[in-house]
Amino acid sequence: MRRLERGRLVLATHNPGKVVELAELLNPQGLEVVSAGELGLPEPDETETTFIGNARLKALAAATASGLPAIADDSGLCVHALDGAPGIYSARWAGPGKDFAVAMARVNDELGDKPRSAHFICALCVAWPDGHTEVVEGRVDGTLVWPPRGGNGFGYDPMFLMDGRDATYGEMARAEKEADNHRARAFAQLAALLPAVVQ
Repeated sequence: MRRLERGRLVLATHNPGKVVELAELLNPQGLEVVSAGELGLPEPDETETTFIGNARLKALAAATASGLPAIADDSGLCVHALDGAPGIYSARWAGPGKDFAVAMARVNDELGDKPRSAHFICALCVAWPDGHTEVVEGRVDGTLVWPPRGGNGFGYDPMFLMDGRDATYGEMARAEKEADNHRARAFAQLAALLPAVVQ
């Protein structure tokens, strides 16, 4: 396992929300986060068939183009009765306008009377300019509710009820959701790759 050194790290995303979330995690480790968008790097086509594959593709593209280590995530909702859909196409189900009300309605319509169990996955990949990669993956299981509940979060959050919870992700405060979700669980594994914190 290769650990990161203190210094600059490219976040392979053009999503400002992900930049803020990852920066909060990584800055205390002595890592200066800069996004692919800030560097003017292009967004690669996500041509892989798994979350891990797409995270690796994005991280390698950013590391190669920038000459710096890079981190990328790929995440989505997997509905068991829909054979894992929308899965890696979770964002695409929202259409070009990124309208997740449309995406949630599609999930609900396609489910009909089928069982409503589902899980969220987050794959994180750290890549170096020499092509080396390290990948971790976090998962949370739950049930889909209808109609959606709550206006917090993003994506499919208002219809996802994590096992053991009474509130959907859409009803939770940001801090409560981020304390234990698929991304938090992946981040916890990522800690093994991070520089030791200097006290």
